[in-house]
Amino acid sequence: MDDVVLKIEHLTKIYQLGEIGTGTLSHDINRWWAKMRGKEDPFLKVGVSNDRTQKAQKGELVKVLDDINFEVKRGEVLGIIGKNGAGKSTLLKVISQITSPTSGTIKAKGRIASLLEVGTGMHPEMTGRENVYLNGTILGMTKKEIDSKYDEIMDFAGCSKYAETPVKRYSSGMKVRLGFAVAAFLEPEILIVDEVLAVGDAEFQKKAIGKMQDISKGGGRTVLFVSHNMGSVSLLCNRSILLENGRVSFIGNTKETIQQYLSSAKVNSEFKRDKSLGEINSIEHFFVGDRNEAKDEILFNDEIVFSWKINFEDLPGLTLGFHIKTPEDVIVLADEIILSKENKKELNYLLPKTFLMPGEYFVNTALHIPNQMVYDKLYDKIGFNIVDSGSKRSKYNSNSFKIIVNSPGKWD
Repeated sequence: MDDVVLKIEHLTKIYQLGEIGTGTLSHDINRWWAKMRGKEDPFLKVGVSNDRTQKAQKGELVKVLDDINFEVKRGEVLGIIGKNGAGKSTLLKVISQITSPTSGTIKAKGRIASLLEVGTGMHPEMTGRENVYLNGTILGMTKKEIDSKYDEIMDFAGCSKYAETPVKRYSSGMKVRLGFAVAAFLEPEILIVDEVLAVGDAEFQKKAIGKMQDISKGGGRTVLFVSHNMGSVSLLCNRSILLENGRVSFIGNTKETIQQYLSSAKVNSEFKRDKSLGEINSIEHFFVGDRNEAKDEILFNDEIVFSWKINFEDLPGLTLGFHIKTPEDVIVLADEIILSKENKKELNYLLPKTFLMPGEYFVNTALHIPNQMVYDKLYDKIGFNIVDSGSKRSKYNSNSFKIIVNSPGKWD
């Protein structure tokens, strides 16, 4: 029990949807009177869960976090994964005391430092140096302690040249570098990191992941790590939690948790149109995999094949296009080909191995004449996962991109 540094018991967070008021003065007075007497609000209904696919009712209360229970031990790196809107960021904000829980308890031993978004805790009008000392003071450190770490922080962040420049003039990457360095080097007992590493470049991601490994294994400190990059989660975390609609749906070793997440996401790497014969200008069959079959999981060291079977007529400007995006809707690659009678009914696009970092991706594709007509499209229906092959290059691949790039693949 002495090794447990963070204990969450029956944690619940409720938010009200829609307008705060009831819409009428008499109802607002009745609500106030009920509150003064310690009674429940007569005009609110608590939603069963935070299911974003359901239509919200007026005045409904939604459980963004619903009876969360878990423990974290000293020196452990705990992964927290789940779809967008599952409650991950809200959980970290409650643990960080940025917002308070509706009910339940949080028991933590030691200082908590959190990096929840770009520029968290940074005052834009203050310089980089001033922000380092501000954040250190908030964490309860003395000036002497901060002085001893200052040079390491600025060297790690690569911001020494801009130490006397206001943070408002920093790029988003510089803010993340400095924020992470402050949180990591000022020695909190619990470090909370929420997806901010995706903003940094490959070099910074490598340094940040290495630093988190050092502070957990060497320093005996605890890390809570939220990411949509399953490769990073696999690399850092021995144990992980899967959140779904504000609830803990699974907790266990990271490999099993990721498998649960991928199966719950219902990723389908293949599409076949039923009764498509005779439908002109349509995508009849599309899949992601290798040259022979669709695959939901593709090794980092394997070539990726995107394959279409289409039925089209020769129209001026008729184009087959597609793009690959992350779960955060960041497009990492886009390409297209103009179709003509010389084109085959079956087309492949070959993407070289090691281009995409391990993680989850989605493909949108359309058959259209740009700026005129969309004949057929498949949006948010096809997904696949790049699986870490275990090689050093798959950990940190300098050829991986988080922006649209000139296409490295080829049509076949």
